[in-house]
Amino acid sequence: MPSYDISLELGVDAPGVDVAGLQALAERVMSGEAVAEGTALAILITDDDEVRAMNLRFLGIDEPTDVLSFPDEADDFVQGMADEPLLGDIAIALPTAQRQAATAGHGTEAELAHLLVHGILHLCGFDHVNGGDEEARMRGREEHYLGADAFHHH
Repeated sequence: MPSYDISLELGVDAPGVDVAGLQALAERVMSGEAVAEGTALAILITDDDEVRAMNLRFLGIDEPTDVLSFPDEADDFVQGMADEPLLGDIAIALPTAQRQAATAGHGTEAELAHLLVHGILHLCGFDHVNGGDEEARMRGREEHYLGADAFHHH
């Protein structure tokens, strides 16, 4: 298994979050998508307000969302990592993930796992915005990493 420099930062008090598990999942996805060894990924799990502020600042959209992915060329909010290849930054809104998990009837862990995989696939060039084949391919990759049982329609 290639090794990656994955940093996971909790911007909120989240005692229930399995940091090691999410880092291992990120590693599995990056490896599965053939991301170059040594590539860095920054994951931030934070509150709705901060994700909303990032959405506005980076994408010009003034609304909260569940997960944001910023490829490396974005104005990175994680500094000091320029000496290595960087896949990008992922920000996940924990309260939104918790609400979605409750609605979907599964645990917050499963929801965070799905959002993380979704975010990484975006950084690897997958996009579901165009729908059709592209969306089906992305969902196929998500099921590959999470197992079909963990999947819910996003």
